Amino acid sequence: MRDIVILTVVIVGLFWTLKKSYIGVLIWAWISYMNPHRLAWGFAYNFPFAQLTALVTIPAALADKEKRFPRSPIIVWIFVLLVWMAITTFFAFFPDSAFVEYKRTLKIQVMNLITGLVIVDRKKINALLGVIAASLAYYGVKGGIFTILTGGKLRVWGPEGSFIEGNNELALATLMVLPIVGYFLSITKAIHLKLGLFVVMALMAVSAMGSQSRGALVAALAMLIMYWWRSRSKVLTGTIGAILAVGIYFFMPESWHERMATVKTYQQDSSAMGRINAWTLAFNLACDRVTGGGFNHWSPLTFALYAPNPEDVHDAHSIYFEMLGEHGFIGLAIFLLIGWLSFRNAAWVMKKTKGIQELEWANMLARMLQATLVAYATGGAFLGLAYFDLYWNVVMVLIVLRKIVEDSLSITEKETSKIATSQVKPRSFVVKPIR
Repeated sequence: MRDIVILTVVIVGLFWTLKKSYIGVLIWAWISYMNPHRLAWGFAYNFPFAQLTALVTIPAALADKEKRFPRSPIIVWIFVLLVWMAITTFFAFFPDSAFVEYKRTLKIQVMNLITGLVIVDRKKINALLGVIAASLAYYGVKGGIFTILTGGKLRVWGPEGSFIEGNNELALATLMVLPIVGYFLSITKAIHLKLGLFVVMALMAVSAMGSQSRGALVAALAMLIMYWWRSRSKVLTGTIGAILAVGIYFFMPESWHERMATVKTYQQDSSAMGRINAWTLAFNLACDRVTGGGFNHWSPLTFALYAPNPEDVHDAHSIYFEMLGEHGFIGLAIFLLIGWLSFRNAAWVMKKTKGIQELEWANMLARMLQATLVAYATGGAFLGLAYFDLYWNVVMVLIVLRKIVEDSLSITEKETSKIATSQVKPRSFVVKPIR
């Protein structure tokens, strides 16, 4: 039954996409983040819904008369990064395996660029973020309830075969989307909806801690500080955050406290030392090869050549060392530049919309997305999610948001100029007769 429901939703949605291309982007987001087909047991489990959605959405978007590709240096740098990744794939340790991952990354970026093409106004931004938030909140709410019922003794896992399958990855994704739910909480007027969204956020926070991810703990602390700093009601936000943090701390079992305590004693933890071993490999490899090792180079061969401990083989578990090891210092520099420019985009929107009632929603959204970027930047230091859709979607939404604000301010300036011009009275001249 689930298979039929999922197929019906996608097919109906794709028919609407032919008329309104942004619907295809919403379907793509739903499939990418919620992975509904992984919740089925029949033909839908391995059905290529994402490919089908892309095949319909891309031509529909290109033919859309309302499309508008926002100009931004970030988009230029995204193209530069993709070109550089093509070069590192060509010179990769394992070109065949690297090419498979490069194609996957390219598909994500193509759909991300399509997102920037058709998500062009407030309504469509809210629709996209609503789908993303609901898709990940599904696992967050379910995980929060699961953590409460089991006393936090079992870990929360994500959907099989997705970016967020692991407990660490799901925890970071949950934390990244928390500020987005907070944005909807801030713009919602109905009290019952506000209460519902607050409960959702609380359960998502419990779920993130229920993953028993140390990286999630670091990300949560950084994000909460940023969320509090960017909120307008600092006393209320701080009080609620403190109560929630204390409640989770005392609720979680002893096993959780023991695992979190290893952050301080990482030298005695095999998992932490394994990360450091992989990070050292990435640095040594980048120093030796300007193009890095290419996608999926993490193998006994590269560890034997560059790692201090050649027997501890696994990937980087860090967005920064993942980029460094796979694409060298050049790839890492471009990646960091894109992140910094995106953070600056959010700051620009906040500055330009301050005190403007009509753009208050944009101001709040920029604040919350900046908190999302902080969660990704801190939690990603311990997770290999450099190519995760959600981060790149946030980057694109901030580009579109800035364009909307620029257009709105430009229109306001023109209207003000017209009013000022119309209020200037022309001089009257008296012509005296010549005597």
